[in-house]
Amino acid sequence: MSEHSKEIQVSGMESKFVKVALTIVAVLLIFVGPTYIPYLMSSVIGFEYFVSISVGAVFFILGIVLIVYLIHKKVIT
Repeated sequence: MSEHSKEIQVSGMESKFVKVALTIVAVLLIFVGPTYIPYLMSSVIGFEYFVSISVGAVFFILGIVLIVYLIHKKVIT
């Protein structure tokens, strides 16, 4: 086995389905994280406002990190 094939097996990005799914998850984290999640947490579930905003910010940051990772791995060009 060449070193390149080992890297692909470890990263798990050989499938188009995985690439598309990770891209959709990243976009949902970026757009839904800071908008709908805090609304649902504060209005529907009844969490404190600042807790819900913090969770939304964490989801947004995770989405940005995932997008940067996908760009670095050349999944998104």
